Amino acid sequence: MDYYFSKTLETSFEEAIQKTTEALKTEGFGVISEINIHEKLKEKLNVDFRKYKILGACNPPSAYKALQAEDKIGTMLPCNVIVQELSPDRIEVAAVNPIASMMAIQNPALATIAEEITTKLQAVIKSL
Repeated sequence: MDYYFSKTLETSFEEAIQKTTEALKTEGFGVISEINIHEKLKEKLNVDFRKYKILGACNPPSAYKALQAEDKIGTMLPCNVIVQELSPDRIEVAAVNPIASMMAIQNPALATIAEEITTKLQAVIKSL
């Protein structure tokens, strides 16, 4: 089982971020964090790295259910979605596979939530 789903887009990096954010909203997610890896690696290590952002996506009702079922699940939240530039106007968007992430946790209540979120994230990637 792959730990992510992905799709390659023929668009600008900025447009890919916008499309991904809109697709996440359509499936009930909000972007609650954004990490610009390109900028952080330049700032901390003075290295040039491709355009690469990590979007922390949260579906509040599902996050709430997961936190009620497993109080340490916050270590795996939010669901990360990456947007990275493979080459100019060739962008990959990838999302974590929650089912793969949750395999280490032996809690049947989480399995249902993971399946629901997996379906939503697959729909996000497919819609791009």
